This record gives sequence, C-alpha cells and structure tokens, in this order.
Amino acid sequence: MSDVGQNPPDSHAKESRLDEIRRQASEAGAVGAPGIRPGASPMPLASPQNGYYKQPLLKGPQWTPLIPLYIFVGGASGSLGVIGSLADLLGGDQKLARKARHLASAGAAISSVLLIADLGRPSRFLNMLRVFKPQSAMSVGSWVLSGFSASAAASTLADILDTQTDGHLISGFLRGAGRTGCVIFGLPFHNYTGVLIGSTAVPVWNNRIRSLPREFGMSGLQTAVGLLELSGESNSDALNALGIVATAIESWEILQAMGVQDREIAPTREGAAGALIQAGGVLSGPVPMALRVASLFTRKRKRGLRKAAAISGIVGSLLLRYGWVAAGKVSARDWKIPLDIPEDKPQQASHQITATPRS
Repeated sequence: MSDVGQNPPDSHAKESRLDEIRRQASEAGAVGAPGIRPGASPMPLASPQNGYYKQPLLKGPQWTPLIPLYIFVGGASGSLGVIGSLADLLGGDQKLARKARHLASAGAAISSVLLIADLGRPSRFLNMLRVFKPQSAMSVGSWVLSGFSASAAASTLADILDTQTDGHLISGFLRGAGRTGCVIFGLPFHNYTGVLIGSTAVPVWNNRIRSLPREFGMSGLQTAVGLLELSGESNSDALNALGIVATAIESWEILQAMGVQDREIAPTREGAAGALIQAGGVLSGPVPMALRVASLFTRKRKRGLRKAAAISGIVGSLLLRYGWVAAGKVSARDWKIPLDIPEDKPQQASHQITATPRS
C-alpha cells in the first residue's frame, strides 16, 4: 500500500518530544531538554528591547586617518582657490592672490594623493568618475575635486607662463579658465564633505545635516585665512575680516549645538570624540575670534595676535575633522538609535518557553 498522505515514521517521535517540552515548560517554567535555550543563558535574544543580538544595524565608516586629513586639506584648498581668484578681480592684490593660488594648487594635489592613498589604488578613484550622479554627494565630490584640481593647476601654470612670456595668449586663456574654475569648483569643494557625511544614515552626522556643511565650510575658510597670514599676509585687514566672519559663525554653531539635547549627538559630548570636537570648536571659534577682534585695537601686537588666531584656527579645524569622523564611528555602533529604543527602557528578563499542555 502507498504511504502517501501518512506521516513519516519519525513524525511521531517529534510530536512526542514537543509534548514533553510543553509539559516541562508548564510544570517547571523552563525547559532543560537538549537543543533548547536554557533559562538564564548568556545567549542574547532578538527582541524590541535587545535589538538583533545587540548588534549594530549600521556599518560604521571604514575610513583610515587619511580621510579626516583629506577633509581638512580639501576645505582649506577650496577656500584658497576662491580667495586667490577674487583677490585679482576685486582687490587687485597680486601678491596675495598668487600666494593663495599656489597654496590652493598644492592643496588640491595633496587632497588627491590622500584620497587615492585611502582608496588603495588610483583605478578606484578613476572608477568614481565613470558616471556622474547628481543625487550622490560622493560622486559630485569626486567630480568637484577633479575640476578644482585642474583649475588650480591651470591657474598656477598661467602665473608661471606670465613670468616667462610676459602676457602670452595661452597664459591669458589658462588664467581666465583656471580662476573661473577655482571659483565654480572651490565653493562646493570647501564644504561638500559636510554634505557627504550628513547625508548618511549615521545618527550623529545625520542629526547635524544642515549645520555640518556650514561648520566645515567656515573652518575651511578660517584655515585658508590662517595659512595666508602665516605666509606673510598677517597685515591684511581683508583677511582678518574674513577670519572674524568665519570665527563668528563657528562660535554661533557651538552655542546652537549646546542647546540640542538629542541622543543622536551624544558622541560629540562624550569620550575621545567629544573631547576632540569640543576642543576643536573652542580653538576654531571663540579663541581666534577674540584674538582677531583684539588686533583691531592695537598696532604693536596686531600681527602677533593675528598669527596666534591663525594657529588656533588651523589646529581647531583639524581637531574638528578628526572629532567628527570619530563621533561617526561611535554613533554607528549604537544599535538602539536605529530601532528607536529608549535608553531608559528596562530590559526584559530572559525569555522562558512556556505553554499550556494540549488537551
């Protein structure tokens, strides 16, 4: 006779085992049979209170220490490119403009090297340029870096040709194209990294999606001003004015962040990441602003105060970059935030298998 429609031979044994498990759970409140999670076991359980085995749901940034340095150098380079171009058009200060353009060109080259070194090999960077995705901050940033690097190189080459050929047609074309490109690409280059990390799902970055581009942009501008002042332009009132604007906005960002109590930004106030961000915020905000304002009321110590402000701003900006990247790594490990689990919600006791015997 056919066995179709009948239970397999071992099905009765399985049903008997389940019956025994139910009986034990009903009588003892726990099951000690082989293959069953025993009561008070250290093995975690997936639950709304514990998440999925207390594992983070987000993959944290895998960046090496080169990336915060890339963000720092790139922000300063973009601002230097804009300053160098506008100094020619508006201020007529050829010496300052030339210094800014040369520093911007060097910064663009260093930025490219840092990014390629982090990626591992040049082909990976070239692959990022195969397609332009306007909706991707990383894709836009790669193209912006390439455009700015080419523009800064063309502008610097024009300066070199001017000293050799005294106004050759080629140098005039390179000058116009390079300086226009430095403005077009330099403006997004000095703060696109703030947009890049803010648009991710990392809680601490996404919480500050509106302020990070502004903060990175102003600290990049401040670094650019500081580098020019340390290179011999500490007597420039125009640079000091730019520095005051940048430090004032940085100081406002600190005050605004102090009033935010969202749990997502806890890494900016705790641990090593919090220490870096807070120290960087003070050194790039209130301290250089006070020094720059004080320089307006003295002649003897004006240059010294502005150089001190430049050093403070540069160090603070660098600490901010490393602090924000470190905070992102800490935030990505917090498995409760993506699940919207309150911090003060008590953990449930270990689950026991309980059941009512079948009739």
